[in-house]
Amino acid sequence: MTPQWLVWTRRLQAIAQTGLQYGRDVYDKERYQELSDIAAEMMAHGSGMPVEPVRALFAQEHGYATPKVGVRALVFDDQERLLLVREKADGGWTPPGGWADVGATPSEVCLKEVREETGYEVRITRLVAVLDRDKQGHLPIPWHIYIIFFLCEVVSGEAQITTETSDIGWFGRDEIPELSLNRVQPHQIDLFFAHHRDATLPVSFD
Repeated sequence: MTPQWLVWTRRLQAIAQTGLQYGRDVYDKERYQELSDIAAEMMAHGSGMPVEPVRALFAQEHGYATPKVGVRALVFDDQERLLLVREKADGGWTPPGGWADVGATPSEVCLKEVREETGYEVRITRLVAVLDRDKQGHLPIPWHIYIIFFLCEVVSGEAQITTETSDIGWFGRDEIPELSLNRVQPHQIDLFFAHHRDATLPVSFD
């Protein structure tokens, strides 16, 4: 579970970021900056990181603070195998996907990520889930993230290794390799196969 200190830190930083963006009074801006500095000190203390990199991380964020959005594709073949890519960052496996792009719809991001990470062109068949990363058992990170999962099927192309992934494979439910746990959890794999096998299941959320 996300530790309480991180929940509080995120909320403080979100208030400070939004205040710095929309505040007009110079004294209010000073107070919001002080609040942001306090949030950075809290995160540094809780995570064991030096405070300056945390301040720099917060300084990159502007505008009204909202959760970040990721998109992942759940591509199945006619043998009920799930397409996974092996991440170079940690060597674990995950459905293809990444951050949502400004100017692109969630479905467009999904199609692009599959193409760039696997070489396949896919068709989206339906929305499977919109999940809060904090509720899924992942290790905590600085940002609050929502992840959108689409069920897909291949229409053309062939497996192609890219700069972001080191391997590509199709896996049955009992063949799932070691996962990239920062990106996907074992219980989510169960959810994905359940949605693939039963099109009547409602969209999962939260």
